[in-house]
Amino acid sequence: MIDLHYAATPNGLKLRLYLEETGLAHRIVPVKLSAGEQFAPEFLAISPNNKIPAIVDHAPADGGAPLPVFESGAILLYLARKTGLLWPRAERDQLEATQWLFWQMAGLGPMAGQAGHFRAHAPEAVPYAIDRYTREAARLYGVLDRRLQGREFIAGEELSIADIACYPWVLPHAGLGHDLAATPDLQRWFERIRARPATQRAYAGVDDPYAKPANFTAAERQALFGQGAQG
Repeated sequence: MIDLHYAATPNGLKLRLYLEETGLAHRIVPVKLSAGEQFAPEFLAISPNNKIPAIVDHAPADGGAPLPVFESGAILLYLARKTGLLWPRAERDQLEATQWLFWQMAGLGPMAGQAGHFRAHAPEAVPYAIDRYTREAARLYGVLDRRLQGREFIAGEELSIADIACYPWVLPHAGLGHDLAATPDLQRWFERIRARPATQRAYAGVDDPYAKPANFTAAERQALFGQGAQG
């Protein structure tokens, strides 16, 4: 059994999508970020960076004590390597999946997240930041579009953790100022992943976080964006 400490953000939805696709036994433990639940001591013991998602694997491969894992990319890699699910069989394809997982973690997620923040969540418009991150997110969509030319999936011939990691950061494309028609191979891939039953289950009732400007209270904004070096 896996406990998934979760909120319906793009990073949280990576793990929700992985677990729906694989059917691994799991329990959802909601974390209400706007209420500051990510700062609770019991959550920090699992995720010291006070970010979701995090998991606790109650049946680790070494047979030892329950194993906490934080950071969405590390969790995907851990589960895929442990179970072999959504993990390519060929060594070269495994390397491809790992590279594109790291690409998403280092580039697509942070840049798209900043675009979404300044477009929808910032308390005041910052034109330079909006332009900077919107253009960079579009550039990264172009990188993925070129990768998908002549390919069904990002790494190898089957769905893998690379697709799972990238999809939640492509879904909010409209709120990030991007029309997928400009990247047709990415659009084709996106529509295929969106139609999968597991994707439909994972996203049931989930809204696009960047579709419209947020209306946070001062306390919610502090919990979400106000942390300093002292926590």
